[in-house]
Amino acid sequence: MKLFQQLLLAPAALGLLSPMAVSAAELNLDGVNQYASEEQVTSINQFSDVQPTEWAYQALSNLIERYGCVAGYPDGTFRGKKALSRWEAAALLNACLDRITEVTDELRRLLKEFEAELAVLKGRVDGLEAKVGELEASQFSTTTKLNGKATFVVGANSYSGSSDGLVDAARALQGATAFNYDIQLNFDTSFTGKDLLRTRLRAGNFADGPWAGGPVVGLNALEAAFEENCGSGADCGDVVAINRLFYQFPIGTGFTATVGGRVRQDDMLAVWPSVYPADTVLDIFTYAGAPGAYSLNLGAGAGLWWKSGGWTISANYVSANGDVGNPSEGGIGTSGAAQTGTAQIAYTQPNWGLAVAYVYTTPEGGQAGLYSGNGTPLAVTGFGLSTSVSSVGISGYWQPSNSGWIPSISAGWGINGHSADSASAGSLESVIDGAQTQSWYVGLQWSDVFIKGNSLGMAVGQPTFLTKSGDNDTLSPNDGNYAWEWWYKFQVTDNISVTPAIYYLSAPLGQDQKFNNESFSNFGGIVKTTFKF
Repeated sequence: MKLFQQLLLAPAALGLLSPMAVSAAELNLDGVNQYASEEQVTSINQFSDVQPTEWAYQALSNLIERYGCVAGYPDGTFRGKKALSRWEAAALLNACLDRITEVTDELRRLLKEFEAELAVLKGRVDGLEAKVGELEASQFSTTTKLNGKATFVVGANSYSGSSDGLVDAARALQGATAFNYDIQLNFDTSFTGKDLLRTRLRAGNFADGPWAGGPVVGLNALEAAFEENCGSGADCGDVVAINRLFYQFPIGTGFTATVGGRVRQDDMLAVWPSVYPADTVLDIFTYAGAPGAYSLNLGAGAGLWWKSGGWTISANYVSANGDVGNPSEGGIGTSGAAQTGTAQIAYTQPNWGLAVAYVYTTPEGGQAGLYSGNGTPLAVTGFGLSTSVSSVGISGYWQPSNSGWIPSISAGWGINGHSADSASAGSLESVIDGAQTQSWYVGLQWSDVFIKGNSLGMAVGQPTFLTKSGDNDTLSPNDGNYAWEWWYKFQVTDNISVTPAIYYLSAPLGQDQKFNNESFSNFGGIVKTTFKF
Protein backbone atom coordinates (compact mmCIF):
# COMPACT_ATOMS: atom_id res chain seq x y z
CA MET A 1 0.00 0.00 0.00
CA LYS A 2 1.29 3.47 -0.88
CA LEU A 3 2.55 5.59 2.02
CA PHE A 4 -0.18 8.21 1.48
CA GLN A 5 -2.89 5.55 1.56
CA GLN A 6 -1.42 4.24 4.79
CA LEU A 7 -1.51 7.72 6.31
CA LEU A 8 -5.09 8.26 5.18
CA LEU A 9 -6.35 4.95 6.51
CA ALA A 10 -4.32 4.86 9.72
CA PRO A 11 -6.63 7.11 11.81
CA ALA A 12 -9.72 5.14 10.84
CA ALA A 13 -7.98 1.83 11.50
CA LEU A 14 -6.74 3.05 14.86
CA GLY A 15 -10.24 4.18 15.66
CA LEU A 16 -11.58 0.71 15.00
CA LEU A 17 -8.85 -0.95 17.03
CA SER A 18 -8.84 1.53 19.94
CA PRO A 19 -12.24 3.26 20.32
CA MET A 20 -12.15 6.56 22.18
CA ALA A 21 -14.93 8.86 23.40
CA VAL A 22 -15.55 11.89 21.27
CA SER A 23 -17.36 14.89 22.63
CA ALA A 24 -19.82 16.96 20.66
CA ALA A 25 -17.42 19.88 20.87
CA GLU A 26 -14.74 17.89 19.09
CA LEU A 27 -17.05 16.71 16.30
CA ASN A 28 -17.50 18.95 13.26
CA LEU A 29 -20.52 17.31 11.60
CA ASP A 30 -20.85 20.10 9.08
CA GLY A 31 -17.30 19.53 7.88
CA VAL A 32 -17.79 15.78 7.61
CA ASN A 33 -21.08 16.15 5.74
CA GLN A 34 -19.51 18.71 3.45
CA TYR A 35 -16.58 16.37 2.66
CA ALA A 36 -18.69 13.23 2.25
CA SER A 37 -21.30 14.87 0.00
CA GLU A 38 -18.80 16.50 -2.34
CA GLU A 39 -18.68 14.93 -5.83
CA GLN A 40 -15.68 12.67 -6.48
CA VAL A 41 -12.95 14.15 -8.69
CA THR A 42 -11.65 12.26 -11.72
CA SER A 43 -8.27 13.92 -12.17
CA ILE A 44 -5.70 15.30 -9.80
CA ASN A 45 -5.50 18.36 -12.03
CA GLN A 46 -8.91 19.43 -10.66
CA PHE A 47 -7.21 20.41 -7.40
CA SER A 48 -5.81 23.92 -7.64
CA ASP A 49 -3.59 23.55 -4.59
CA VAL A 50 -1.87 20.27 -5.48
CA GLN A 51 1.46 20.59 -7.27
CA PRO A 52 3.61 17.77 -8.82
CA THR A 53 6.34 18.64 -6.34
CA GLU A 54 4.21 17.50 -3.37
CA TRP A 55 5.73 14.43 -1.72
CA ALA A 56 2.42 12.50 -1.91
CA TYR A 57 1.46 13.67 -5.40
CA GLN A 58 1.73 10.22 -7.05
CA ALA A 59 -0.12 8.45 -4.24
CA LEU A 60 -3.02 10.94 -4.43
CA SER A 61 -3.07 10.63 -8.23
CA ASN A 62 -3.38 6.84 -7.97
CA LEU A 63 -6.29 7.08 -5.50
CA ILE A 64 -8.14 9.48 -7.78
CA GLU A 65 -7.51 7.92 -11.20
CA ARG A 66 -7.40 4.23 -10.26
CA TYR A 67 -10.05 4.06 -7.52
CA GLY A 68 -11.98 7.34 -7.86
CA CYS A 69 -12.52 7.65 -4.11
CA VAL A 70 -11.09 11.09 -3.26
CA ALA A 71 -13.25 14.19 -2.94
CA GLY A 72 -12.29 17.80 -2.55
CA TYR A 73 -13.80 20.97 -1.16
CA PRO A 74 -16.32 23.13 -2.98
CA ASP A 75 -13.66 25.72 -3.82
CA GLY A 76 -11.68 23.14 -5.86
CA THR A 77 -8.97 22.56 -3.31
CA PHE A 78 -7.71 19.44 -1.59
CA ARG A 79 -6.14 21.15 1.43
CA GLY A 80 -3.47 18.53 1.88
CA LYS A 81 -1.89 20.30 4.81
CA LYS A 82 -5.19 20.48 6.77
CA ALA A 83 -5.44 18.11 9.75
CA LEU A 84 -7.62 15.04 9.08
CA SER A 85 -10.25 14.15 11.68
CA ARG A 86 -11.17 10.56 12.46
CA TRP A 87 -14.61 11.14 10.92
CA GLU A 88 -13.12 12.45 7.68
CA ALA A 89 -10.81 9.46 7.57
CA ALA A 90 -13.83 7.18 8.04
CA ALA A 91 -15.69 8.90 5.20
CA LEU A 92 -12.67 8.55 2.88
CA LEU A 93 -12.12 4.91 3.85
CA ASN A 94 -15.80 4.12 3.27
CA ALA A 95 -15.70 5.69 -0.20
CA CYS A 96 -12.61 3.70 -1.17
CA LEU A 97 -14.01 0.44 0.19
CA ASP A 98 -17.22 0.97 -1.76
CA ARG A 99 -15.19 1.45 -4.92
CA ILE A 100 -13.08 -1.63 -4.27
CA THR A 101 -16.26 -3.64 -3.63
CA GLU A 102 -17.63 -2.46 -6.99
CA VAL A 103 -14.43 -3.60 -8.75
CA THR A 104 -14.50 -6.96 -6.95
CA ASP A 105 -18.14 -7.53 -7.92
CA GLU A 106 -17.32 -6.66 -11.54
CA LEU A 107 -14.42 -9.13 -11.57
CA ARG A 108 -16.67 -11.83 -10.16
CA ARG A 109 -19.25 -11.12 -12.86
CA LEU A 110 -16.61 -11.34 -15.59
CA LEU A 111 -15.15 -14.56 -14.16
CA LYS A 112 -18.63 -16.07 -14.14
CA GLU A 113 -19.41 -14.88 -17.65
CA PHE A 114 -16.16 -16.26 -19.13
CA GLU A 115 -15.96 -19.35 -16.92
CA ALA A 116 -16.10 -21.76 -19.86
CA GLU A 117 -13.46 -19.94 -21.87
CA LEU A 118 -11.13 -19.70 -18.89
CA ALA A 119 -11.52 -23.44 -18.28
CA VAL A 120 -10.52 -24.13 -21.91
CA LEU A 121 -7.45 -21.86 -21.60
CA LYS A 122 -6.44 -23.54 -18.37
CA GLY A 123 -6.69 -26.92 -20.06
CA ARG A 124 -4.54 -25.73 -22.95
CA VAL A 125 -1.91 -24.32 -20.60
CA ASP A 126 -1.85 -27.59 -18.67
CA GLY A 127 -1.45 -29.48 -21.96
CA LEU A 128 1.42 -27.23 -23.07
CA GLU A 129 3.17 -27.69 -19.75
CA ALA A 130 2.87 -31.45 -20.14
CA LYS A 131 4.29 -31.32 -23.70
CA VAL A 132 7.17 -29.11 -22.59
CA GLY A 133 7.92 -31.61 -19.86
CA GLU A 134 7.95 -34.44 -22.40
CA LEU A 135 10.27 -32.51 -24.73
CA GLU A 136 12.66 -31.67 -21.92
CA ALA A 137 12.72 -35.32 -20.88
CA SER A 138 13.36 -36.61 -24.41
CA GLN A 139 15.51 -33.84 -25.94
CA PHE A 140 18.83 -34.79 -27.49
CA SER A 141 20.86 -32.37 -25.42
CA THR A 142 20.43 -29.26 -23.33
CA THR A 143 23.64 -27.79 -24.74
CA THR A 144 23.64 -28.90 -28.40
CA LYS A 145 21.68 -27.69 -31.44
CA LEU A 146 21.45 -29.56 -34.73
CA ASN A 147 21.24 -27.86 -38.12
CA GLY A 148 21.85 -29.30 -41.54
CA LYS A 149 22.00 -28.75 -45.28
CA ALA A 150 21.28 -31.20 -48.09
CA THR A 151 22.17 -30.35 -51.69
CA PHE A 152 21.05 -32.00 -54.93
CA VAL A 153 22.89 -31.16 -58.17
CA VAL A 154 21.84 -32.28 -61.65
CA GLY A 155 23.47 -31.07 -64.87
CA ALA A 156 26.15 -31.66 -67.48
CA ASN A 157 29.22 -30.23 -69.22
CA SER A 158 29.73 -29.45 -72.89
CA TYR A 159 33.21 -29.28 -74.47
CA SER A 160 34.31 -27.71 -77.75
CA GLY A 161 37.44 -26.51 -79.57
CA SER A 162 39.94 -27.36 -82.26
CA SER A 163 41.75 -29.93 -80.08
CA ASP A 164 39.83 -33.07 -80.98
CA GLY A 165 41.88 -35.16 -78.58
CA LEU A 166 41.04 -33.00 -75.57
CA VAL A 167 37.39 -32.64 -76.55
CA ASP A 168 36.99 -36.39 -77.01
CA ALA A 169 38.76 -37.19 -73.73
CA ALA A 170 36.68 -34.68 -71.76
CA ARG A 171 33.43 -35.92 -73.28
CA ALA A 172 34.36 -39.52 -72.55
CA LEU A 173 35.30 -38.94 -68.92
CA GLN A 174 33.23 -35.90 -67.89
CA GLY A 175 30.51 -35.58 -70.50
CA ALA A 176 27.54 -37.38 -68.94
CA THR A 177 24.49 -35.82 -67.35
CA ALA A 178 24.79 -36.63 -63.65
CA PHE A 179 22.85 -36.33 -60.39
CA ASN A 180 24.95 -35.94 -57.22
CA TYR A 181 24.32 -34.98 -53.62
CA ASP A 182 26.06 -33.48 -50.62
CA ILE A 183 24.76 -33.47 -47.04
CA GLN A 184 26.09 -31.74 -43.94
CA LEU A 185 24.96 -32.09 -40.33
CA ASN A 186 26.26 -29.57 -37.79
CA PHE A 187 26.13 -30.24 -34.06
CA ASP A 188 26.78 -26.88 -32.37
CA THR A 189 27.41 -27.14 -28.63
CA SER A 190 27.86 -24.30 -26.16
CA PHE A 191 28.72 -24.77 -22.50
CA THR A 192 28.79 -21.10 -21.46
CA GLY A 193 26.71 -19.37 -24.12
CA LYS A 194 29.81 -17.69 -25.55
CA ASP A 195 31.83 -20.71 -26.69
CA LEU A 196 31.26 -23.15 -29.58
CA LEU A 197 32.14 -26.81 -30.03
CA ARG A 198 31.30 -27.66 -33.65
CA THR A 199 31.06 -31.20 -34.96
CA ARG A 200 30.16 -31.57 -38.64
CA LEU A 201 29.26 -34.83 -40.32
CA ARG A 202 29.41 -34.80 -44.09
CA ALA A 203 28.76 -37.22 -46.94
CA GLY A 204 28.56 -36.98 -50.73
CA ASN A 205 29.07 -38.88 -53.97
CA PHE A 206 30.85 -36.43 -56.29
CA ALA A 207 34.23 -38.15 -56.73
CA ASP A 208 33.32 -39.83 -60.01
CA GLY A 209 30.98 -37.07 -61.15
CA PRO A 210 31.64 -34.41 -63.80
CA TRP A 211 32.33 -31.63 -61.24
CA ALA A 212 34.93 -33.22 -58.96
CA GLY A 213 38.03 -31.44 -60.27
CA GLY A 214 39.15 -33.89 -62.95
CA PRO A 215 40.31 -36.08 -64.54
CA VAL A 216 40.52 -33.84 -67.63
CA VAL A 217 39.12 -30.46 -66.50
CA GLY A 218 39.57 -29.40 -62.90
CA LEU A 219 38.32 -25.82 -62.99
CA ASN A 220 34.67 -26.88 -63.38
CA ALA A 221 34.65 -28.27 -59.82
CA LEU A 222 31.65 -27.19 -57.77
CA GLU A 223 31.91 -25.91 -54.21
CA ALA A 224 29.35 -28.53 -53.18
CA ALA A 225 31.30 -31.37 -54.84
CA PHE A 226 32.29 -33.47 -51.83
CA GLU A 227 33.17 -37.11 -51.26
CA GLU A 228 35.10 -38.48 -48.30
CA ASN A 229 38.61 -39.78 -48.90
CA CYS A 230 39.07 -43.20 -47.30
CA GLY A 231 42.87 -43.04 -47.28
CA SER A 232 45.52 -44.15 -49.75
CA GLY A 233 43.87 -41.96 -52.35
CA ALA A 234 40.65 -44.00 -52.36
CA ASP A 235 37.32 -42.18 -52.54
CA CYS A 236 34.32 -43.50 -50.65
CA GLY A 237 30.96 -42.34 -51.92
CA ASP A 238 28.06 -42.25 -49.44
CA VAL A 239 30.41 -42.58 -46.45
CA VAL A 240 29.62 -40.29 -43.53
CA ALA A 241 32.72 -38.84 -41.89
CA ILE A 242 33.83 -36.11 -39.50
CA ASN A 243 34.38 -32.99 -41.62
CA ARG A 244 34.81 -30.50 -38.76
CA LEU A 245 35.70 -30.82 -35.11
CA PHE A 246 36.90 -27.70 -33.31
CA TYR A 247 36.34 -25.66 -30.16
CA GLN A 248 36.09 -21.86 -30.20
CA PHE A 249 36.06 -19.71 -27.08
CA PRO A 250 36.63 -16.08 -25.99
CA ILE A 251 39.73 -14.99 -24.09
CA GLY A 252 39.68 -11.73 -22.18
CA THR A 253 38.46 -8.69 -24.07
CA GLY A 254 38.27 -8.88 -27.84
CA PHE A 255 40.15 -12.17 -28.31
CA THR A 256 38.75 -15.47 -29.61
CA ALA A 257 40.74 -18.70 -29.77
CA THR A 258 40.08 -21.80 -31.88
CA VAL A 259 41.63 -25.25 -31.68
CA GLY A 260 40.64 -28.48 -33.36
CA GLY A 261 41.68 -31.77 -34.83
CA ARG A 262 39.61 -31.06 -37.95
CA VAL A 263 39.45 -27.32 -38.51
CA ARG A 264 39.62 -25.25 -41.69
CA GLN A 265 41.58 -22.08 -42.25
CA ASP A 266 38.51 -19.85 -42.65
CA ASP A 267 36.97 -21.17 -39.40
CA MET A 268 39.71 -19.21 -37.63
CA LEU A 269 39.41 -15.90 -39.51
CA ALA A 270 37.51 -13.02 -37.91
CA VAL A 271 36.50 -11.68 -41.34
CA TRP A 272 35.62 -13.37 -44.61
CA PRO A 273 36.24 -10.57 -47.14
CA SER A 274 33.43 -11.32 -49.58
CA VAL A 275 29.62 -11.31 -49.69
CA TYR A 276 29.55 -13.28 -52.94
CA PRO A 277 27.84 -15.65 -53.57
CA ALA A 278 24.44 -16.16 -51.94
CA ASP A 279 24.51 -19.66 -53.44
CA THR A 280 27.74 -21.27 -54.59
CA VAL A 281 28.34 -22.66 -58.08
CA LEU A 282 31.96 -22.93 -59.29
CA ASP A 283 34.44 -23.55 -56.50
CA ILE A 284 36.97 -21.09 -57.93
CA PHE A 285 34.68 -18.14 -57.05
CA THR A 286 34.51 -19.02 -53.33
CA TYR A 287 38.08 -18.02 -52.35
CA ALA A 288 37.72 -14.21 -52.32
CA GLY A 289 39.80 -14.04 -55.50
CA ALA A 290 42.93 -15.44 -53.86
CA PRO A 291 42.93 -19.27 -53.63
CA GLY A 292 46.62 -19.26 -52.74
CA ALA A 293 46.06 -17.06 -49.68
CA TYR A 294 42.62 -18.43 -48.77
CA SER A 295 43.39 -22.06 -49.58
CA LEU A 296 40.87 -23.32 -46.97
CA ASN A 297 43.42 -25.87 -45.78
CA LEU A 298 41.69 -28.46 -43.58
CA GLY A 299 43.32 -30.49 -40.82
CA ALA A 300 44.67 -30.13 -37.28
CA GLY A 301 45.16 -26.52 -36.27
CA ALA A 302 44.76 -23.60 -33.94
CA GLY A 303 44.22 -19.88 -34.28
CA LEU A 304 43.54 -16.61 -32.53
CA TRP A 305 41.76 -13.45 -33.60
CA TRP A 306 41.29 -10.01 -32.05
CA LYS A 307 38.50 -7.51 -32.65
CA SER A 308 38.26 -3.84 -31.70
CA GLY A 309 35.78 -1.53 -33.37
CA GLY A 310 35.96 -2.26 -37.07
CA TRP A 311 39.52 -3.63 -36.93
CA THR A 312 40.40 -7.33 -36.72
CA ILE A 313 43.65 -9.29 -36.73
CA SER A 314 43.70 -13.06 -37.24
CA ALA A 315 46.49 -15.64 -37.13
CA ASN A 316 46.21 -19.41 -37.50
CA TYR A 317 48.04 -22.59 -38.39
CA VAL A 318 46.71 -25.73 -40.10
CA SER A 319 48.42 -29.03 -40.92
CA ALA A 320 46.49 -31.11 -43.45
CA ASN A 321 48.41 -34.21 -42.30
CA GLY A 322 48.53 -33.34 -38.62
CA ASP A 323 47.24 -36.79 -37.61
CA VAL A 324 50.17 -38.67 -39.23
CA GLY A 325 53.08 -39.92 -37.11
CA ASN A 326 55.68 -40.25 -39.88
CA PRO A 327 57.36 -36.81 -40.10
CA SER A 328 58.15 -37.27 -43.77
CA GLU A 329 54.44 -37.81 -44.48
CA GLY A 330 52.75 -35.62 -41.86
CA GLY A 331 52.70 -34.29 -38.33
CA ILE A 332 52.87 -30.73 -37.00
CA GLY A 333 55.56 -28.46 -38.38
CA THR A 334 57.23 -31.21 -40.41
CA SER A 335 58.24 -31.43 -44.05
CA GLY A 336 55.24 -33.63 -44.79
CA ALA A 337 52.65 -31.61 -42.88
CA ALA A 338 51.07 -29.86 -45.92
CA GLN A 339 50.77 -26.84 -43.67
CA THR A 340 49.67 -23.22 -43.87
CA GLY A 341 50.41 -20.29 -41.59
CA THR A 342 47.98 -17.41 -42.05
CA ALA A 343 47.97 -13.77 -40.91
CA GLN A 344 45.11 -11.43 -41.82
CA ILE A 345 44.29 -7.83 -41.00
CA ALA A 346 40.86 -6.48 -41.89
CA TYR A 347 38.62 -3.47 -41.43
CA THR A 348 34.85 -3.69 -41.78
CA GLN A 349 31.85 -1.40 -41.58
CA PRO A 350 28.16 -2.37 -41.90
CA ASN A 351 28.20 -2.02 -45.71
CA TRP A 352 31.78 -2.74 -46.70
CA GLY A 353 34.98 -4.47 -45.72
CA LEU A 354 38.61 -4.83 -46.79
CA ALA A 355 41.17 -7.47 -45.84
CA VAL A 356 44.81 -8.26 -46.57
CA ALA A 357 46.13 -11.76 -45.89
CA TYR A 358 49.59 -13.29 -45.98
CA VAL A 359 49.95 -17.08 -46.04
CA TYR A 360 53.08 -19.22 -45.96
CA THR A 361 52.51 -22.70 -47.36
CA THR A 362 54.70 -25.80 -47.49
CA PRO A 363 52.68 -27.87 -49.97
CA GLU A 364 54.63 -31.12 -49.75
CA GLY A 365 52.53 -33.97 -48.47
CA GLY A 366 49.25 -33.28 -50.15
CA GLN A 367 48.59 -29.61 -50.89
CA ALA A 368 48.69 -30.16 -54.65
CA GLY A 369 45.74 -32.51 -54.42
CA LEU A 370 43.81 -30.02 -52.28
CA TYR A 371 44.55 -27.30 -54.82
CA SER A 372 43.55 -29.21 -57.95
CA GLY A 373 40.28 -27.36 -58.64
CA ASN A 374 41.58 -23.81 -58.25
CA GLY A 375 44.09 -23.30 -61.04
CA THR A 376 45.39 -24.41 -64.39
CA PRO A 377 47.31 -27.71 -64.55
CA LEU A 378 50.59 -25.77 -64.72
CA ALA A 379 49.71 -23.69 -61.63
CA VAL A 380 48.62 -26.79 -59.72
CA THR A 381 51.88 -28.52 -60.64
CA GLY A 382 53.75 -25.46 -59.42
CA PHE A 383 52.13 -25.75 -56.01
CA GLY A 384 52.80 -29.47 -55.87
CA LEU A 385 56.50 -29.16 -56.66
CA SER A 386 57.17 -26.10 -54.52
CA THR A 387 58.96 -26.52 -51.23
CA SER A 388 57.28 -23.31 -50.07
CA VAL A 389 54.83 -20.73 -51.38
CA SER A 390 54.33 -17.18 -50.10
CA SER A 391 50.86 -15.84 -50.93
CA VAL A 392 49.23 -12.44 -50.56
CA GLY A 393 45.52 -11.81 -50.99
CA ILE A 394 43.77 -8.43 -51.13
CA SER A 395 39.99 -8.72 -51.06
CA GLY A 396 37.01 -6.54 -50.26
CA TYR A 397 33.32 -6.00 -50.72
CA TRP A 398 30.60 -3.35 -50.74
CA GLN A 399 26.85 -3.82 -50.52
CA PRO A 400 23.97 -1.33 -50.73
CA SER A 401 21.85 -0.64 -47.67
CA ASN A 402 18.66 -1.59 -49.52
CA SER A 403 17.94 -4.05 -52.30
CA GLY A 404 17.43 -2.60 -55.78
CA TRP A 405 19.13 -2.29 -59.13
CA ILE A 406 22.54 -1.63 -57.60
CA PRO A 407 24.30 -4.94 -56.80
CA SER A 408 26.73 -5.82 -54.06
CA ILE A 409 30.30 -5.96 -55.34
CA SER A 410 32.97 -8.38 -54.16
CA ALA A 411 36.48 -8.42 -55.62
CA GLY A 412 39.83 -9.94 -54.86
CA TRP A 413 43.33 -10.47 -56.20
CA GLY A 414 46.00 -12.93 -55.19
CA ILE A 415 49.68 -13.40 -55.99
CA ASN A 416 51.90 -16.35 -55.07
CA GLY A 417 55.70 -16.65 -55.08
CA HIS A 418 57.10 -20.19 -55.44
CA SER A 419 60.33 -21.75 -54.23
CA ALA A 420 61.56 -25.21 -55.23
CA ASP A 421 64.60 -27.37 -54.68
CA SER A 422 67.47 -26.43 -56.96
CA ALA A 423 67.60 -28.51 -60.10
CA SER A 424 69.38 -28.63 -63.41
CA ALA A 425 68.40 -26.20 -66.13
CA GLY A 426 65.50 -27.39 -68.24
CA SER A 427 63.80 -29.33 -65.46
CA LEU A 428 60.29 -28.55 -64.23
CA GLU A 429 61.72 -27.64 -60.83
CA SER A 430 63.80 -24.92 -62.49
CA VAL A 431 60.61 -23.47 -63.95
CA ILE A 432 58.87 -23.51 -60.57
CA ASP A 433 61.74 -22.10 -58.47
CA GLY A 434 61.20 -18.34 -58.57
CA ALA A 435 57.92 -18.66 -60.46
CA GLN A 436 54.89 -16.48 -59.85
CA THR A 437 51.16 -17.26 -60.13
CA GLN A 438 48.21 -14.90 -59.85
CA SER A 439 44.40 -14.89 -59.72
CA TRP A 440 41.51 -12.40 -59.51
CA TYR A 441 37.75 -12.18 -59.60
CA VAL A 442 34.78 -9.78 -59.43
CA GLY A 443 31.38 -10.96 -58.22
CA LEU A 444 28.10 -9.03 -58.52
CA GLN A 445 24.96 -9.97 -56.64
CA TRP A 446 21.43 -8.54 -56.63
CA SER A 447 18.99 -9.31 -53.82
CA ASP A 448 15.17 -9.49 -53.95
CA VAL A 449 15.17 -9.83 -57.74
CA PHE A 450 11.60 -10.04 -59.16
CA ILE A 451 10.39 -11.64 -55.90
CA LYS A 452 11.47 -10.85 -52.35
CA GLY A 453 14.04 -13.39 -51.16
CA ASN A 454 15.30 -14.34 -54.64
CA SER A 455 18.86 -13.50 -55.71
CA LEU A 456 20.71 -13.04 -58.99
CA GLY A 457 24.47 -13.20 -59.38
CA MET A 458 27.39 -13.38 -61.77
CA ALA A 459 31.16 -13.52 -61.49
CA VAL A 460 34.11 -13.22 -63.80
CA GLY A 461 37.78 -13.79 -63.16
CA GLN A 462 40.97 -15.68 -63.87
CA PRO A 463 41.65 -18.81 -61.82
CA THR A 464 45.25 -19.19 -60.63
CA PHE A 465 47.62 -19.19 -63.61
CA LEU A 466 51.37 -18.93 -64.18
CA THR A 467 52.49 -15.35 -64.85
CA LYS A 468 56.24 -15.68 -64.36
CA SER A 469 58.55 -18.63 -64.94
CA GLY A 470 61.68 -19.35 -62.94
CA ASP A 471 63.38 -20.37 -66.20
CA ASN A 472 62.11 -18.51 -69.25
CA ASP A 473 64.45 -20.44 -71.51
CA THR A 474 62.57 -23.62 -70.62
CA LEU A 475 59.04 -22.20 -70.40
CA SER A 476 57.67 -18.77 -71.29
CA PRO A 477 54.25 -18.34 -69.57
CA ASN A 478 51.12 -18.33 -71.71
CA ASP A 479 48.78 -19.79 -69.12
CA GLY A 480 45.97 -17.21 -69.06
CA ASN A 481 42.33 -18.27 -68.92
CA TYR A 482 38.94 -16.80 -67.98
CA ALA A 483 35.93 -18.10 -66.09
CA TRP A 484 32.34 -16.84 -65.90
CA GLU A 485 29.25 -17.94 -64.04
CA TRP A 486 25.63 -16.76 -63.94
CA TRP A 487 22.89 -17.97 -61.60
CA TYR A 488 19.44 -17.17 -60.23
CA LYS A 489 18.31 -18.41 -56.84
CA PHE A 490 14.60 -19.12 -56.30
CA GLN A 491 13.81 -19.04 -52.58
CA VAL A 492 10.88 -21.46 -52.68
CA THR A 493 10.38 -21.46 -48.89
CA ASP A 494 12.45 -20.33 -45.93
CA ASN A 495 14.20 -23.71 -46.04
CA ILE A 496 14.21 -24.71 -49.74
CA SER A 497 15.90 -22.96 -52.66
CA VAL A 498 16.37 -23.90 -56.32
CA THR A 499 19.29 -22.37 -58.27
CA PRO A 500 19.74 -22.85 -62.02
CA ALA A 501 23.24 -21.83 -63.15
CA ILE A 502 25.46 -21.77 -66.22
CA TYR A 503 29.23 -21.32 -66.47
CA TYR A 504 31.96 -20.99 -69.07
CA LEU A 505 35.71 -21.69 -69.00
CA SER A 506 37.63 -20.19 -71.91
CA ALA A 507 40.84 -22.24 -71.56
CA PRO A 508 40.53 -24.59 -68.57
CA LEU A 509 43.85 -26.32 -69.27
CA GLY A 510 45.80 -23.07 -69.67
CA GLN A 511 49.16 -23.43 -71.33
CA ASP A 512 48.82 -27.20 -71.64
CA GLN A 513 46.28 -26.73 -74.45
CA LYS A 514 48.17 -23.93 -76.20
CA PHE A 515 51.39 -25.61 -77.22
CA ASN A 516 49.96 -26.36 -80.64
CA ASN A 517 47.76 -23.24 -80.72
CA GLU A 518 44.71 -25.40 -80.16
CA SER A 519 41.51 -24.14 -78.54
CA PHE A 520 39.50 -25.95 -75.90
CA SER A 521 36.62 -24.60 -73.80
CA ASN A 522 34.02 -25.83 -71.33
CA PHE A 523 30.39 -24.73 -71.07
CA GLY A 524 28.18 -26.23 -68.38
CA GLY A 525 24.81 -25.95 -66.70
CA ILE A 526 23.36 -27.25 -63.44
CA VAL A 527 20.22 -27.05 -61.33
CA LYS A 528 21.06 -27.00 -57.64
CA THR A 529 18.43 -27.61 -54.96
CA THR A 530 19.28 -26.86 -51.34
CA PHE A 531 17.37 -27.93 -48.24
CA LYS A 532 18.23 -26.30 -44.91
CA PHE A 533 16.93 -27.59 -41.63
